[in-house]
Amino acid sequence: MFNTPFTARSVLRVAGAAALGLGLAAPALAQDCQPSKWGADDQLGAANMLSPERTLEAAKLIKQGKSQPLGITIGPDTPAFAPRSLSMQVIQPNQTRGKDALGYGGGGVYNDDVIQMWFGIGSQIDGLGHLGDHGRYYNCNKAEDISATTGLTRLGVHQIPPLVTRGVVVDMASHFGMDVLPAGHVIDEAAFKAAAEAQGVEIREGDVVLMHTGWTEGKLESAPQEWVSGEPGITQDVAEYLASMNVMAVGADTWGVDVVPPPAGQKVFYSHVVLLRDNGIYILETMNTGPLVRDGVKEFMFVLGQARVKGSVQMVINPVALY
Repeated sequence: MFNTPFTARSVLRVAGAAALGLGLAAPALAQDCQPSKWGADDQLGAANMLSPERTLEAAKLIKQGKSQPLGITIGPDTPAFAPRSLSMQVIQPNQTRGKDALGYGGGGVYNDDVIQMWFGIGSQIDGLGHLGDHGRYYNCNKAEDISATTGLTRLGVHQIPPLVTRGVVVDMASHFGMDVLPAGHVIDEAAFKAAAEAQGVEIREGDVVLMHTGWTEGKLESAPQEWVSGEPGITQDVAEYLASMNVMAVGADTWGVDVVPPPAGQKVFYSHVVLLRDNGIYILETMNTGPLVRDGVKEFMFVLGQARVKGSVQMVINPVALY
């Protein structure tokens, strides 16, 4: 892992400074929490917009019969937000000294794998219990009520139904005339709207909206520590705009979607709060958008069925774009 002290300090230093803007008036803000529009007991957020009709409409976007994985390959050396890590061991249980573990009589053998990892590595979905503010998560859930060390008692990713809907991709790198946007490059509401309009990308209710910055293709392999130490990304106003459009999920080809470091005076990762806590909109990180952009794809059928680990906060994913 490239979770070096420098990487951890660089990101957390930004977070700590921004947290100064979050620390006051917590009781008042907590009392102001508004229940979800899907009901005070809802745990699914924007996934409530899934429907057979939306699935059928998305299926009409398959014109060429092509499929593209949106997840990247991960391993022990994949950089991640500190202190996240991954360790895997392939073993041959009970097969020492030539023992026939399967009882075939001819030396039947097999491999198994044992893994210890954080689910927030590589391509991932952030569930509604991932990020909150002032002790509250989506739908006014209190941290002390749901955050058990053995798994979330509410808002777990295992509850998310298969996400099958229309997906769109907006090429922000080309909008700014670059192959790879640099770390700290701001994508604000005006820029996002201008790019979408110029590229003919219409944002509709229930969409999965992805942004291409070139960051992962340009930096992950060639400069992994630089890749995880910062990123281009959106500001809070983009999250608020997309929430107003009632989208289902927002993602990018970056590890955190938000711009890092954030502009002066803005809170780090606060788009996460706007999307997850305030609107129940899922976040998709490190999406493999490059092949879609090169293939001229603007809209596609998005399909995701994540691993259902009870109480999980995030999950490693490999969604599929069909077009």
